[in-house]
Amino acid sequence: MTTARLSATASVLSAVAVGVLLGGCSGSVTVEKSKPTVSADKLAATVSERLAAQTGRPKPRITCPEDLAGKVGTTTRCTLTAADGSTLGVTVTVTSVEGKQVDFGIKADDKASPPAN
Repeated sequence: MTTARLSATASVLSAVAVGVLLGGCSGSVTVEKSKPTVSADKLAATVSERLAAQTGRPKPRITCPEDLAGKVGTTTRCTLTAADGSTLGVTVTVTSVEGKQVDFGIKADDKASPPAN
């Protein structure tokens, strides 16, 4: 039963990853600070929205450990967590900054990590 659940979860996470990798995914956030920075919470919400739009699935649970500095090339790692606890890493990279507008690309890892026991 555990194997079937892991396979189903891996399939769902793989579908998310394939959708993100094949279609490319990006996001954009307008910030209110003098130095453009996207808060970790806003980043997680935007990544979740973009992944849902890209894959046609409900918004996944995304967590980002830190704010994203609005400087081209800056990256951070976020985590997509499935209902069973398995996870998929997501890299977010700033692609452009214009004034208070921060644009970024989103790329999911190829493989999911199994749930913790």
